[in-house]
Amino acid sequence: MVLIITRWLVITVAILLASYFVPGIKVNTLSTAVIAACVLGLINVFIRPIVVVLTLPLSILTLGLFYFIINAFLLELVAYFVPGFEVSGFFAALFGSLIISVVSWLSNSFISSHKIVKADDPDYIDLKKGDDDKWR
Repeated sequence: MVLIITRWLVITVAILLASYFVPGIKVNTLSTAVIAACVLGLINVFIRPIVVVLTLPLSILTLGLFYFIINAFLLELVAYFVPGFEVSGFFAALFGSLIISVVSWLSNSFISSHKIVKADDPDYIDLKKGDDDKWR
């Protein structure tokens, strides 16, 4: 639960940074940014996988660059649903989604822990070659 709230706050900060750096993105209040982060999270969970699957051939053809277009479209969709959050144009949405993606990627590299858990009693035997060329 703490991880979800932390990521939600990170996306909120990313939206605020995008509104600061990109001239076409405007956020009226902090609560608007929090709501926009929530809606963006919901859209990324429910709508984005469907769009990604439907546009998979185009994404393969463009070597994955079409995902930037998808992110810009979803950011414009968030602006449509959240009053007080405005994105004026496709290029503003594109640059804003790039900022949000980079901030999310950087923060997730610090937030998530990628631990590899080794079993105490593995199902395999790890063999090593000895000095006499025999496996042990």
